[in-house]
Amino acid sequence: MKMIRYSVTFLLCLLPLLSSAAQAQGFSFKDTAGKIHSLSDYRGKWVLVNFWATWCPPCLEEIPDLVSLYESRKDVMVIGIVMDYRNPKTVLKFVDSLAISYPIVFGNKSIAAQVGPVSMLPTTYLFSPAGRPAAYKVGIISRKSLEDFMQENSANVPRNNPGGPVQLKHK
Repeated sequence: MKMIRYSVTFLLCLLPLLSSAAQAQGFSFKDTAGKIHSLSDYRGKWVLVNFWATWCPPCLEEIPDLVSLYESRKDVMVIGIVMDYRNPKTVLKFVDSLAISYPIVFGNKSIAAQVGPVSMLPTTYLFSPAGRPAAYKVGIISRKSLEDFMQENSANVPRNNPGGPVQLKHK
């Protein structure tokens, strides 16, 4: 299977940890502009949810790739969830300085629980156009690895992924 090529390992223990809300209903987040983003709003698109922090060097390294992906592909929605912050105004200034064009959500444990475990930053979850968990990555992710995965899996996107999301490799 081509999908296995992109998986370092299937984490069977991840499935019970994924919240039933994320699998059944999806998520619902309010971004910094006050707009609500729900997984169901983006049917037909790949949805990438990226957990990051301003103090995290790998997070900052992957942001330009995520901005580029968001701005160049109409079939992809990117939502950034900033974690472990003290001052929202500082975060907003930081977002402006990095020219982050995709929606940003102020995160916390309950926000993260809507998507899945976040044991370290960055952590990225990718949902298929059918709204199902397709892949995840703990650590830095690249535009190339995301586009390779989406291209290889766009023709046969599973409606239900019994093996759960696969872990993406960094390329």
